[in-house]
Amino acid sequence: MKISNETKVGALTAIAITLLILGYNFIRGKTLFKTGHYIFAKYTDTKQIMVSNPVYINGFQVGAVFEIENTDKNLSNILVTIKLKDYYMIPNNSVAVIRENMLSTPSIEIKLGNSAKGMLTGDTISTVSEPGLLGGVTSKLEPVADQLKHTLQSLDAVLKNINGVFDPSTKNNLQSVIANMNTTTTNLMGSSASIEKMLNEQSGSITQSMNNVNSFTKNLATNNEKLSRTMTNIEKSTEQFSQTDIKGSVAQLKLAMEKINSLLTKVDSQEGSLGKLINDKSLYNNLNNSIHSANILLDDLRVHPKRYVQLSVFGKKDKTGPLTAPISDSSKSIQK
Repeated sequence: MKISNETKVGALTAIAITLLILGYNFIRGKTLFKTGHYIFAKYTDTKQIMVSNPVYINGFQVGAVFEIENTDKNLSNILVTIKLKDYYMIPNNSVAVIRENMLSTPSIEIKLGNSAKGMLTGDTISTVSEPGLLGGVTSKLEPVADQLKHTLQSLDAVLKNINGVFDPSTKNNLQSVIANMNTTTTNLMGSSASIEKMLNEQSGSITQSMNNVNSFTKNLATNNEKLSRTMTNIEKSTEQFSQTDIKGSVAQLKLAMEKINSLLTKVDSQEGSLGKLINDKSLYNNLNNSIHSANILLDDLRVHPKRYVQLSVFGKKDKTGPLTAPISDSSKSIQK
């Protein structure tokens, strides 16, 4: 049986195409026949992972993505088949995480668990969705962007209010306020200079006051013994004063004042000789008349002594009448 050249060319072409497909899949890490160690992972978001993307454990590539297929029509669960290069002891509580890379293709990282039981071919590994580097930055920047947007809106409203408030008159007032602030600043500088002068260690008034206080305290320390004796004497005096019968003395003083008031009341009421002597005018008049008569008698005795004493041998008896009024000189001297 002779095979035609066309048949041979066709067969060689088919074989070449088959080898090309097998070589391409082999280069991508996918074989025509599903042999070896496989595990499965289910994701709700594969984050653009593709077939032949690497799978790592602790940074070491243990396999690649063999196949990606959806398990339902709405693509809520996507099944990823992982082909391992060899059998590895992967605890059955390990998790598979998709890592995004900004400079290269995404990959799957298997985080080993602590279970003593390993996964077998055909088991499904647990998965965890992580935002990744770009997703984490984006998730952190989103609230900041929202807050910045809100801040810009508030700033825009504030600037509009400021533009509405700062009319020409307000600007002039603001300039006046700034001028007053400059004046106040100048005054504060002068005040600070005065305060600095007061605080000068050599000639400041505060330093002098502190020196006076130090001198006063030094004098107190020097005279401490005298002050102690003085305080002791004061304490003894107050103790003696506290021991005196103040209440009894006050009672006696009150009794004496009552007796004096009673005596003054009797004197004022014209009872007794002293009361009558002070309050009765007739006694004054009688005394005045008696003094007047005594003056007349003395003047008469001085003018007419012979009427009362007759000792002269040669004299004669004074026959003039007695005085009826005192002589003016004697009466004036008595009145004085």
